[in-house]
Amino acid sequence: MNSNYPLRDPSPVFSPALLFYKDLIQSNIARAIAIAGTPDRLRPHIKTHKTREIVRMQLAAGITKHKCATIAEAELLASCGVADVMIAYPIVGPNCGRIARLAAKFPGSRFGVTIDHPRPLAELEAALSAGRQVDAYLDINCGQNRTGIVPGEAALDLYRQIGRSPSLKPAGFHVYDGHNSHESTAERAKSVQSMLGPIIELRQQLEKEGLSVPRLIMGGTPTFTIHAKYDLPGVECSPGTLALHDYNYIQRYPDLGITPAALLLTRVISRPTADRVTLDLGYKAVSPDSPAGKRLLLLDFPENEAVLQNEEHLVVRTAGAGSYSPGDVVYAMPAHVCPTVALHRQALVVQDGRIVERWDIAARDRELSV
Repeated sequence: MNSNYPLRDPSPVFSPALLFYKDLIQSNIARAIAIAGTPDRLRPHIKTHKTREIVRMQLAAGITKHKCATIAEAELLASCGVADVMIAYPIVGPNCGRIARLAAKFPGSRFGVTIDHPRPLAELEAALSAGRQVDAYLDINCGQNRTGIVPGEAALDLYRQIGRSPSLKPAGFHVYDGHNSHESTAERAKSVQSMLGPIIELRQQLEKEGLSVPRLIMGGTPTFTIHAKYDLPGVECSPGTLALHDYNYIQRYPDLGITPAALLLTRVISRPTADRVTLDLGYKAVSPDSPAGKRLLLLDFPENEAVLQNEEHLVVRTAGAGSYSPGDVVYAMPAHVCPTVALHRQALVVQDGRIVERWDIAARDRELSV
């Protein structure tokens, strides 16, 4: 276990508790900048941490452009003074009006949205007609088939429509390759290489027509090191998980060189049999989206098998059960940190083995004010 992790005195800490390690977060931000080359080539996603404090740490490091998925996250970013906020999620229905209100409330921030269909484009235009202009990114479907439009004639036409809009400014492409999750760096690089051709061709065609495609917002965390190596004009890398990181990613992507900076403090609450230990770490405290038994790693804990997890309980089978008794503290690293963080209202911030601050997970809600 990393020597930064254990608390000197965990006795006052209610469990289960979410712990953030401030010095490791700072190191991870510096590592992200080193991979990208400059802060200007970064547009980190707030979805993982959802906190004002980490946004301010990134701003202090020179990272001025940020990405988010919800309007609450966008509002939090703007309230921290982020000058360029991109919402990488389809804006439909009443959220179009919320974008207009957000732009009016924070005139010091430039907002961007993704577009992949004419109908929400028209709805956004109507909502923004009396307000200020926002950036519009063509959302490219590069193989994940979750959102976006495949490069081709329909994509050309949609970007042309953006170019004719009085309230939407063509800002480039959003290219999220979340399906490219190969553990092999070579396989990830090969996948990126194969998808780039049609995207570059689409950009060149639009530029020949006089339309500006200034930015290519590329990838997430797994392909960050790959996209960072490409010397294409306007490339911005948008990793999300890097500030905190998690067990899944240290297993699959060691090339990132990032240290997990978020743990869960849990306690033994029962010894129901000679070979079982029950912890207060149910799936209301750690994300259940990974398969049962693979949702977390218990640190400095004997070899074990998760045999049962309920809302408030985690039961593990281990030959070392006899060395534990109710009340003992155990540290766990979540497999998927992003939804785990969203289950907690606050993170306890650790430095030098002590709790020094409490940070609200402010954007875990869908609504702040607009």
